[in-house]
Amino acid sequence: MKIVDVNIFEGKNIYSHKKCIRMELDLEGYCETPSNKIEGFNTRLVKLLPELKKHRCGIDEDRGFLKRLNEGTYLAHITEHSIIALQNMIGIDVAYGKAREIEGDRYYIIYQYEYKNTALETGRLAVDIVNCLIKGNDFNLKPRLVELKNIMSGEQLGPSTISICEEAKKRGIPVLRVGDKSMFQLGYGKYGKMIEATICGDTSGLAIDIACDKLLTKETLVNQCIPVANGERVLSPVDLITKCEDIGYPVVLKPRFGNQGKGVFVNIQNGKQAVEAYNILAKNYEDIMIEKHIKGRDFRVCVVDGKVIAAAERIPPYVVGDGVNTVRKLISDINKDQRRGNGHEKPLTKIKMDESLCAYISKKGYDLSSILPKNEKLILRENANLSTGGIAVDCTDQICKENIEICERTAKAIGLNICGIDICCNDINIPLTKEGAIIEVNAAPGIRMHHYPCRGESKNVAAAIVDMMFKDDKTNIPVVSVTGTNGKTTTTRLIAHTLSLLGHKVGMTTTGGIYINNKCIYKGDTTGYNSAMTLLMNKEIDAAVLETARGGIIKKGLAYDLADVGIITNITEDHLGLDGVNTLEDLAKVKALVGEAVKSNGFVVMNADDEISKTIVERMKTSIIFFSKDKNNKLMRKNINNGGYGVYSDNGCIYLESNEAVTPIVKTNNIKITLNGKLKYNIENSMAACAALVGLGVEYSIIRKGLSSFYCNEEQNPGRFNMYNVNGRTVILDYGHNIQGYKAVLEGAKNIRHKKFIGIIGVPGDRLDSNVIQVGEIAGKYFDYIYIKEDEDKRGRKTGEIAKLLEKGVLASNFDKNNYEIILDEVEALNRAIEVSKPGDVVIIFFEKFEPLVKVVKEKVEVENEILPEAVPVL
Repeated sequence: MKIVDVNIFEGKNIYSHKKCIRMELDLEGYCETPSNKIEGFNTRLVKLLPELKKHRCGIDEDRGFLKRLNEGTYLAHITEHSIIALQNMIGIDVAYGKAREIEGDRYYIIYQYEYKNTALETGRLAVDIVNCLIKGNDFNLKPRLVELKNIMSGEQLGPSTISICEEAKKRGIPVLRVGDKSMFQLGYGKYGKMIEATICGDTSGLAIDIACDKLLTKETLVNQCIPVANGERVLSPVDLITKCEDIGYPVVLKPRFGNQGKGVFVNIQNGKQAVEAYNILAKNYEDIMIEKHIKGRDFRVCVVDGKVIAAAERIPPYVVGDGVNTVRKLISDINKDQRRGNGHEKPLTKIKMDESLCAYISKKGYDLSSILPKNEKLILRENANLSTGGIAVDCTDQICKENIEICERTAKAIGLNICGIDICCNDINIPLTKEGAIIEVNAAPGIRMHHYPCRGESKNVAAAIVDMMFKDDKTNIPVVSVTGTNGKTTTTRLIAHTLSLLGHKVGMTTTGGIYINNKCIYKGDTTGYNSAMTLLMNKEIDAAVLETARGGIIKKGLAYDLADVGIITNITEDHLGLDGVNTLEDLAKVKALVGEAVKSNGFVVMNADDEISKTIVERMKTSIIFFSKDKNNKLMRKNINNGGYGVYSDNGCIYLESNEAVTPIVKTNNIKITLNGKLKYNIENSMAACAALVGLGVEYSIIRKGLSSFYCNEEQNPGRFNMYNVNGRTVILDYGHNIQGYKAVLEGAKNIRHKKFIGIIGVPGDRLDSNVIQVGEIAGKYFDYIYIKEDEDKRGRKTGEIAKLLEKGVLASNFDKNNYEIILDEVEALNRAIEVSKPGDVVIIFFEKFEPLVKVVKEKVEVENEILPEAVPVL
């Protein structure tokens, strides 16, 4: 068995609304071999992965997967469960997975994940295990699990980051991970806020620099008459001795630039100890400082937005003897606490039995093998940092008013909007002006001690941080997602145009490119995940309208979490036979995702006239606005009667109807893209856009203005029925590329006055042969003369292959053999068509690339205008 391909879905996707991975496997001849036919396989697998005993499997009963194993199940299914089990074994809480046959030995597995790289390696490990057990060999899992845990430790988020992200999600604020560390964007577009651990985008970089410089921090606070431990920089051992005597023992030596208590030597009693500590520090640090050792307990006060939010006492790790067990055993027992993990993965950190710990307890006359007398308490480290195994006790209610004021003044003096202030004193309820001092100020304070104290009340510091970041209550921008087979681009552009009339800086993705505030920043087909992410993370836009195509949904899922409005324009035959989408029902499930991923107070816009769209209505969980060409459409009527909205066209007008009223929105003749009602499909696109704008709460007068001021030209709707007058000939450029697109465009174009109707036809190479032939037949029924061309991108076809299929379709319509030519290059075909045509003719080309054809048309217009100054300019 081998891995053939892997797809990672970071958002909602066609397989699950959870993050998941699709792994394609080649079973290499084992597709017909069940597990109970492989000698010893089941026994060795369960022994290796006992977690599998907990899996209920599809039969949903205790030990359900074991039952399936014994009955005989297949390797893809076993691999899926093994991947889930392996993730569970290293502490990752995931449960979703499935395995499906593609064809023969080809299967795909879907499995949920939390950490991408860990999940990918877990997939490889599961495949290795199955392959090893098939051969009858034992598998040494231990080193691979260690490797897996190491990968996970590099990806895991700390409790502080998790708490802030979860707090944002509770409020409906979307969360985007930036890179693979602890940086996130909360919210989209203009209102998106960046945060890394507990440093947010509005935190002053200068203030961070001050806080990271312990000496500069001390000087800043002294300047503001805030009590700190007396101290200064040390330049040499001689300088050290002098300053020790000036300050007076005991003293503390530490790096000027350091964190998490690393390299801190406290309670130094004499010159010999001071020099020894200095020599150790000098090996790793250039800047070393000394300060007066303040006796007392260790407190951390958290200040957010200038206010004290929480306070905790930090207690160094310790063990209490029982007269029986060694220090090592006592520490091991403490580390079994489920709240303790490695690093910052859990509320508490395991106590490491390292060189530093051993050196410290040796001063007390103990080592790890010592048996501690009963009830004797042994402190294990000098510092009380949670990262080295310490614990925290909440004391927020104990801190006195004076100390609250001192801490808030400290945060302001440094300039930090989020900070942790380390205080040493005997009682946090006694003002620091009487005893104790501020030791340090932290620019990125861990908040897990406040969220998960060992004793006392939890304090929601994350909520205070999110409150500060979004104090103006602007957390989200409107997001509209548009999918469907036809009309997506025009509908997207029409909505974006109308929103811009409201003064919005609109971000838009289309098949033509990414636009920000009407300016194209990237040309190309930008209807997938990465393009949408470009907008969601852009700091200029305050509205996003995303054309969301089938291919992008299948390959990477949705970039956004939930949209305000999701639109499904229609679902017709296109792209079938690709990416496992073989039927219209398959395609409908893909498109349905856009309607499923809508906020609970948002709207799904659907075409009530479209038969396939009707089959997915039940999948929608939010309010639906239907649009229809028929005001009596039963589905739309039912929705209106149930308190919903309906948008329909009737007697030359688009109406919005609800239980409360029937409101005329705009006359169809006033909608420029309908060409006085000739282009029926643009009436439908206008209704879809109207419904979406209603869902966004846009005033009807603005909707009317938007629909009436949008044109079928290359500035506002490039490539969609763009008309040019070339010396009396009408030349139309359109992106129609499927059966329904051809039908809709030709049905509208035939109503334009003409002598001859000349077509230049082509179809992308990845369409089914039958679909290509049908396009040829459609063209044969409408045109008087046809030029058959091909796309430059053959999409796996041989040169001339698509042209032959189109030719077959044209001839099947009983088209005159003398009235068509095959000119494969579309620029050459357009040139030829214009040259042969005569004034009064209509030439329409279904293009692959827009710009080269616009250039051809404009050049011909310029030449003809030189000869005929009175010629009509480009429309």
